[in-house]
Amino acid sequence: MRIATWNVNSVRQRLTPLLAFLKEDAPDILCLQELKCETEAFPRLEVEDAGYNVVLHGQKTFNGVAILSKRPIEESYVGLPGFDHEGQSRYIEAVLSDGVGGAVRVASIYAPNGNPPDTPKYRYKLAFMEALTQHAAALLQLEEKTVLAGDYNIIPENRDVHDPAAWAGDALFLPESRAAYRRLVNLGYVDALRAVTDDGGLYTFWDYQAGAWQKNKGIRIDHLLLSPQAADRLQGVEIAKTLRAGEKPSDHVPIAAQLG
Repeated sequence: MRIATWNVNSVRQRLTPLLAFLKEDAPDILCLQELKCETEAFPRLEVEDAGYNVVLHGQKTFNGVAILSKRPIEESYVGLPGFDHEGQSRYIEAVLSDGVGGAVRVASIYAPNGNPPDTPKYRYKLAFMEALTQHAAALLQLEEKTVLAGDYNIIPENRDVHDPAAWAGDALFLPESRAAYRRLVNLGYVDALRAVTDDGGLYTFWDYQAGAWQKNKGIRIDHLLLSPQAADRLQGVEIAKTLRAGEKPSDHVPIAAQLG
């Protein structure tokens, strides 16, 4: 089973590369973030024609998350439990067939950016992470194959950013943000990429400005966190970096985990 996550930064603007990715990479499950459209405006027919079932939580102009699956979607849940999301569409969770008689639970997450740090936006970011951590702890009690996938808007470590000093005051890299990410992982989840490599310079986001892509000034903020039951089946992780060089690209690229 191949499970990927991708912040598409407007699904309607990225429909051509999205359909190409579904055809060429053919993930079994793809979690999308930052749809930037209401549920009714999502290109459902095109995605279904590509062979995928869809559940989504849209929002006009901002946010929005979805889960696309080749396999049947047995259950789905909208909104992060225990969190007043103020109408912001940032979390969707689904239970899907794993193709061998079992199931896998997958969440598509679009965590708040939090900038500027000296505003309520940063407190909102930390509150979201706290609620996510509490829910993630509850999910572990189910002892299921679980994948918490998405754009966390957190750079976990120095090796996940091209220039740590340049990001020192950013909400994505503040010590409180990184600590919130560690608390989530330390519940018992596994950062899929870090389970297969210790290498630095592996990024999932390059800003549109100042030649960030051309100069490889990237950051890693898109993550796949695996429950122990999912981590036991991890076979590999791949970042689809070439999509950043395509026509009208998102500023993020997909990252995928292969589970046996």
